[in-house]
Amino acid sequence: MNPTETVLLYNFSGSGIGQKLKSVLLQMRVRIKLVEPDQYLEPIGWLAGIKAIPPSGEVYKGSGFQEQMLIMRGFTGSRIDELLQLLRRHGIPSIPLKAVVTEHNQYWNSLELHGELQKEHAAMQARSGQSDDN
Repeated sequence: MNPTETVLLYNFSGSGIGQKLKSVLLQMRVRIKLVEPDQYLEPIGWLAGIKAIPPSGEVYKGSGFQEQMLIMRGFTGSRIDELLQLLRRHGIPSIPLKAVVTEHNQYWNSLELHGELQKEHAAMQARSGQSDDN
């Protein structure tokens, strides 16, 4: 088990997909953090457990976003492949908004990252003209 492997989950609570997803992550021994809307102004890196990144202390009071989003920290390429393969095997539908915590985005908040992922997803769909695939 890699203690830094963490997944931030957005808008999966109370859904069958969320339960299946948590089961897969537990099977992989990955730390799970359910991010609530009031935490959307905290830096992604802090939410993912990067100790060098301080919390903003700001509380988000808006409605946030409805889309499900999955953010990974500390995963190698092969572990990402393993996760995506397990998601497919367990019948979990594709999660279009997913990312890895990077040097570039670790200081962003959830709303900023969500906006960027939406733009990237729309651009990819426009280029490929096809449906999502995990």
